[in-house]
Amino acid sequence: MKKIFLLITTLLISAALSAQTRGYAVNEIRIKDGNDNEIIEAYEKVQEDVKLTNGNVALQRIWKGSDNGMTHRMIWAWDLGTEWFTGLDDNKAEAFWAKMGNYIEEWGESYSGRILSWKGGSDNADDHKIRHVWDLKVKNPKQFKIGHDELVKRFKKQFDGRMVSFGTYDFNGPNGATHWVMVSGKSNEDHMMLYDELQKQDDFYTLLSERGEVESLRDVEYEILKLY
Repeated sequence: MKKIFLLITTLLISAALSAQTRGYAVNEIRIKDGNDNEIIEAYEKVQEDVKLTNGNVALQRIWKGSDNGMTHRMIWAWDLGTEWFTGLDDNKAEAFWAKMGNYIEEWGESYSGRILSWKGGSDNADDHKIRHVWDLKVKNPKQFKIGHDELVKRFKKQFDGRMVSFGTYDFNGPNGATHWVMVSGKSNEDHMMLYDELQKQDDFYTLLSERGEVESLRDVEYEILKLY
């Protein structure tokens, strides 16, 4: 648990420079069987008095694509260089981490980075319940970002209502990944319907290639359990 506090504290202190860029920190965990509700209740309790001003906190279940036995991940995201929450009760925080220790079987990898491109989606949380994330090794990040933004712009109709984002792994990228791409959707089938439509467009693969040389290391399906 100490490594999580150290990671977040280091990032908040060194996060510097642009309030326009959002940073994030992730910790993967393996929850003991049958403890999902207990984890959520612990989150609810610690968040009672917390006001998030420039950030959010999330708990996600890991579905397809996990390669290390982890079942969930905890995420903190905030605008770099800002004080992004107020009202955290120290006693509740201590109680939260103590409870987490009872519910978690194993602490997995921690990693962090920045969100470089973001297309917002609808206001309906159910439209974004399932997140599909590709972990990538990108040769030319500048070229990739330009190509990514152009692809999202070109297929504005197909991505309508969905969140689409691109970001970095600045610390401890999984399996050596340097970047990632995320698309949100309602369900697994909803994602497959999107890909089916995109892949029928003549210029889809052309725009993919214009992102430059990239190696896909893994893709993972996440479900949003709680988002603050």
